[in-house]
Amino acid sequence: MSSAPRVYLAGPDVFLPAPEAWLERKKAICALHGLSGISPFDPLAEEPVHWSALPDWHGIGLRNEAHITGADAVIANLTPFRGPSADAGTVFEIGFMRALGRPVFGYATTARPFTERTTSHVGLHAAAERDPDGLLVERFGLFDNLMIAVGITGSGGELVTEELPPEQRWSDLAVFERCVMRAAAKLLR
Repeated sequence: MSSAPRVYLAGPDVFLPAPEAWLERKKAICALHGLSGISPFDPLAEEPVHWSALPDWHGIGLRNEAHITGADAVIANLTPFRGPSADAGTVFEIGFMRALGRPVFGYATTARPFTERTTSHVGLHAAAERDPDGLLVERFGLFDNLMIAVGITGSGGELVTEELPPEQRWSDLAVFERCVMRAAAKLLR
């Protein structure tokens, strides 16, 4: 019997209150749908001894890269984080997995287009073409920056979004579960 496909759970979830418990809930949803969720908090089976001497931030980054390298796919929380776009670390993890040639799935608890979120965040009229620094506002009608969309679609993955009330954006797992179901449908074929 083959083992369940391993999916790395990327996202700013590590900054939530009680993040370990939250990620365990996400791993349980993955298991329910035949996938094995990998949390950034999970220990590595064979972590190099010299990593213990590194600064915390360096060890965390190397551990996350090792988890991604050992995964079959990424499921990324792309809910805008501290601004109009996805968490920068999560975007790196998407690119890292894409470079490995493996599927990337994403979800977000908002469906507002990137342009709308950007103009609102910067305080611009919705039709403004440039921001206060004179830089062009991306207007492709996508959920986020075009490279995130290319990374997901080019990998064979999917993006699942839903507009939830702001007070539920960091506490609702229904959109995540729909993304897991889409990932399972592709990975378990």
